[in-house]
Amino acid sequence: MAVDAQEAESPIVYVVDDDQSIRESLEDLLASIGLRAATFASPKEFSQSERPDAPSCLVLDVRMPGVSGLEFQEELTRSGIRMSIIFITAHGDVPMSVKAMKAGAVDFLTKPFREQDLVDAIQNGLARDLARRRAERVQTELRRRYASLSDGEKEVMKLAVSGLLNKQIAAQLGLSEVTIKMRRGQVMRKMRADSFADLVRFYHRIDGSEEDVIELK
Repeated sequence: MAVDAQEAESPIVYVVDDDQSIRESLEDLLASIGLRAATFASPKEFSQSERPDAPSCLVLDVRMPGVSGLEFQEELTRSGIRMSIIFITAHGDVPMSVKAMKAGAVDFLTKPFREQDLVDAIQNGLARDLARRRAERVQTELRRRYASLSDGEKEVMKLAVSGLLNKQIAAQLGLSEVTIKMRRGQVMRKMRADSFADLVRFYHRIDGSEEDVIELK
């Protein structure tokens, strides 16, 4: 389905189900709560579609001709496509649901399910995807700031966040304490850190050891 440019950032819910009546009913349900939907009869059809850069989630049928929903979940993971998935099925079982959830699914609903349960799962999926997208933007910006540092500034930053004092860093690098102070000041400015605590959080976010929500200025 075509997506208007004005809607590029509004959330979208993808529905992949080989049952046309299910696709149509879910599209009507989503429209009733103000969410746009894009529906597909198969994983292949979904994969070949153009998808806008917007918060999204995927409502995926488990049993379909050809590639199953669980197989498609694995395929998306291998392709590096990170997407919140809500499984729906008329023939679910516990091992199947456990496998889906372990692989990162938001929910696993057995037909017939309450519309509100699906709506709740979709809202949860969209919230997760929005948080993921924000975290990725933060990571990209922090890496951009870090790349602007000179090699010497990066070295000082690494030693400073490890807990060393300026005089200890100076001794380790064979530089004057004045030089270390200047480099620390440049690091704070280029990383746009309001405090040393911010700098520590930024550094650990860059190296992947910190996953807390960070708001950047």
